[in-house]
Amino acid sequence: MSATRYTYLGPAGTFTEAALRTLPEAATRELVPLASVPLVLDAVRAGEASGAFVPVENSVEGAVTATNDELASGAPLMIYREVLLPISFALLVRPGTELADIKTVTSHPVAQPQVRRWLAANLPDARWESSASNADGARLVAEGRFDGAFAGEFAAPIYGLDPLVKDIADAATATTRFILVGRPGRVSSPTGSDKTSMVVWLPDDHPGALLELLQEFAVRGVNLMRIESRPTGEGLGNYCFLIDCEGHLTDRRVSEALMGLKRICPQVRFLGSYPRADQQASVHQRPGTSDADFTEAADWLSRCLDGRGDI
Repeated sequence: MSATRYTYLGPAGTFTEAALRTLPEAATRELVPLASVPLVLDAVRAGEASGAFVPVENSVEGAVTATNDELASGAPLMIYREVLLPISFALLVRPGTELADIKTVTSHPVAQPQVRRWLAANLPDARWESSASNADGARLVAEGRFDGAFAGEFAAPIYGLDPLVKDIADAATATTRFILVGRPGRVSSPTGSDKTSMVVWLPDDHPGALLELLQEFAVRGVNLMRIESRPTGEGLGNYCFLIDCEGHLTDRRVSEALMGLKRICPQVRFLGSYPRADQQASVHQRPGTSDADFTEAADWLSRCLDGRGDI
């Protein structure tokens, strides 16, 4: 395995690359752009790279389904880091192009909902076609196949384009979350501001099946930060759930919740415990759910076995 190589969703000039370069270790790695999320992750599975960096969700458009589906299927992978990147677009054009000249535009499909209102107000007659990535859209404009591309302003010099309009974002707080993924390994030490991710398959389709799953978290005071359903591909009505929760696997409330899931679900895939990008400590911990509370309860149970429960 190449320990000095990270793959990422390319080509050069994507928001993914910009987010990856915020990691200190990126300065000492060979950064290799690949054309799709499956290719990026398969490079790690095949031992061709030690890390893969991909988008997983956007605050406007929601989940990046290609990433979620890859995490739920194929050889297991683990998440080791996350990055949150504020997103705004520039309209990139060939030099000399004016707004009135633009008849066709392109970008990644996830970008369209983030610029839809701007397009309706400023280029209502422009035809949209999706591209493999924002940077690939810029490349297509440079080749003359489209008149404009919505991409990061930083991509303009890479492809010899001009940012005709900057800071385009229908939602001013739009943010994309990216993850650094590797082969399964030892979980890093808790930081006090952590997140744990997993994929869970329901045992069968019956009333309350999802509620039973969620209760494993609720009764232990574990706060869920995200839950996404994805079809398993085994027929209509068959779903798995990708879940992020507050806390670290070494936290008793989190580890016991996962053990509870393992008892009632046919499959649970642990995706890692890792530092939260926002560095916020959990503010949702209820009384009775700390490690000390779990330890005290376990000690009481041991005394009960010895007939000393009330001592």
